[in-house]
Amino acid sequence: MKRYKYIYMLAFPAALYFLVFKYVPMWGILLAFQEYSPFRGFWQSEWVGFQHFANLFASNQFWNLFRNTLLINLFGLVFYFPLPIVLSVMLNEVGRESIKRVIQSIVYLPHFLSWVIVVSFTYFFLSVDFGLVNKVFAALGWDKISFMSDPNYFWGLLTAQSIWKEIGWGTIIFLAAIAGVDPQLYEASYVDGAGRLRRIWHITLPAIRSTAIILLILRLGHMLDVGFEQVLLMQSPLVLPVAEVFDTYVYKRGVLSGELSYSIAVGLFKSVVGLLLVVSANQLAKRSGEEGLY
Repeated sequence: MKRYKYIYMLAFPAALYFLVFKYVPMWGILLAFQEYSPFRGFWQSEWVGFQHFANLFASNQFWNLFRNTLLINLFGLVFYFPLPIVLSVMLNEVGRESIKRVIQSIVYLPHFLSWVIVVSFTYFFLSVDFGLVNKVFAALGWDKISFMSDPNYFWGLLTAQSIWKEIGWGTIIFLAAIAGVDPQLYEASYVDGAGRLRRIWHITLPAIRSTAIILLILRLGHMLDVGFEQVLLMQSPLVLPVAEVFDTYVYKRGVLSGELSYSIAVGLFKSVVGLLLVVSANQLAKRSGEEGLY
């Protein structure tokens, strides 16, 4: 530590951040086993054991919440997760560096927009009353479509929003992995007569495979987490049966209704499921010959 003291000093702020904001607050998990009252405090609140978990599993909403949350994440896993990989490979094949930088700047930009703006764009384009798409349909003599109030479109809209907003930002890690490939491999394959698709298949994709697997494992740990702000802004009474997820449920029961212990129990359940998925996926990856997450 004395020899590398400056490296440790560099890492200290990040370590302090995780200690203060990630590890110290974990004592709050105990509140999931209490009927916590801010007026009584932690030590005087009644211990109820697993009562909140029993109430969650017995709730009429549990399976609907579980289905909505899981399917929204599966939509993202199937339709969103591969796209940054595809876009990274396409950007890597752009020959002119200036054009490549312009494209990267354009696809990065939506990441910095808030979900309020993204949802506002969605209403502007898809609303029945003033949506640009429905105005075009009306001009063509077609029937208008209630994109924002039809439950059949809700999960697809969430996935499309996430793709538009985050696909560019998701390419950063993959482009960094591709940048680490020895250029001599591409030169040697070119001399051997390999075409562009061959080079992508045998050089580029294997170079980012381990990175993609690690990101996939990490993504599985958030299978019960959905973008709270995005879903809450897109919710309406008409789509609530397919739009209510654990995150919005915790907000309504914990913040609006004041059921703090119950909402913490729901959050702990999500964390346990995420942990089990990460451990299982990591073991499966290691059995398949990959390095895995740990």
